[in-house]
Amino acid sequence: MESPYMKSGGKHVSFTPELDEEGQDHIREVFHDEVVPKLVKHSARLGTLSCGFAGQEYEHWTIEFKSIGNDFEIVSFEYDEEAVGLDLDL
Repeated sequence: MESPYMKSGGKHVSFTPELDEEGQDHIREVFHDEVVPKLVKHSARLGTLSCGFAGQEYEHWTIEFKSIGNDFEIVSFEYDEEAVGLDLDL
C-alpha cells in the first residue's frame, strides 16, 4: 500500500486512503472466521485491532469491534499509519 502522503509542489500533503467494499468484506470474513473464536477464548467484549490478520495490505487499517450476544460486529474501519498487530494466539 502506498504511503498516505503525496508530494504536491514540494510539500507533503496528507490524505486518508480509502478501503473499498471488497476490502471491508474480506476483513469481515477473516475477522469472523479466524479472529472471533480467539476473542471469545479471551472473553473480549470490545476493542480495536489492526487488520494485519487479513493480509499485509491491510496492516495499517484498524477495526473497532464490539460483542453482540454471542457474536461480534465490526463497528468501524480506520486507517492508522502506526497500527501494529497483536498476536491473539497467547
